[in-house]
Amino acid sequence: MSNQTAMINRYKWYETIAIYAGIALFLIFVLSPFVEGFLVSLKPLSRLFSSPYRFWPENGSFDAYVTMWDSVPGFALYVFNSLFISSIATAIVLVLVVPAAYAFARFEFTGRGPLLGAFLAVNMFSGAVLLIPLFRLMRSMGALNTYAAMIIPGVAFLIPTAIWLLRTYMVRIPRELEEAAYVDGASRFYTFRRVILPLAMPGITVVAITTFIGAYAQQFIFALTFNSKTEYMPLPIGLFAYFGRQEVIWNELMAASFVGIAPAMIVIFFLQRYLVSGLTAGAVK
Repeated sequence: MSNQTAMINRYKWYETIAIYAGIALFLIFVLSPFVEGFLVSLKPLSRLFSSPYRFWPENGSFDAYVTMWDSVPGFALYVFNSLFISSIATAIVLVLVVPAAYAFARFEFTGRGPLLGAFLAVNMFSGAVLLIPLFRLMRSMGALNTYAAMIIPGVAFLIPTAIWLLRTYMVRIPRELEEAAYVDGASRFYTFRRVILPLAMPGITVVAITTFIGAYAQQFIFALTFNSKTEYMPLPIGLFAYFGRQEVIWNELMAASFVGIAPAMIVIFFLQRYLVSGLTAGAVK
């Protein structure tokens, strides 16, 4: 009983206070920009820079969430394009990365180490460094002014990180499970489909979430370089439209930002639920 009590009460009262204070301080730094952005969206544009500064908006309203649609016509299309591009890029990455990560986790082949190192090296290069060769490549493929102009480079930059993440997870799956399936006469493909994939679903979900977020965040520079048609433009270009020649419509920009990220947050929220349920199921088994 004493050991159990020691495990439960392993922190002293001042240590517990310090831990919660540290968590609270971290959350303040992380969440304060979002809170301030939301409060800016509630303020009238004429009172954004009034003095003295007021944290809580006086006469605040949700008018910016209504007028933002008129300031940038077609904003809903921008949001749809971002979701479409991110979803297609995530699907392509998963189709390519799942078997690749399994191969790197299970098979010994020449050049495996250098190839994994090359994947890390790719992440050191920014998309801006490769814009000119990428532009020439997209032009030679006839992909300019299409969704493919943003999907193809996005997939190329997202695959290396996804392989590293999923490979690390698959390495932890016991080989004995596959060997038992082989003894029962199962083929390698059947074992991969019926044994490895169900066990790797939490890892695949993590890769899907990180890939979707990465694809959603990197669209601005590719869209600005490879597209000139409004019907293919993603959300970041739509937000950039609120920067006028004379002034920036800050309250509508903040409102549009929250509206734009809301669908992505909903998708991530539901994927997170599946992730938690998958981890719980794995722990029970």
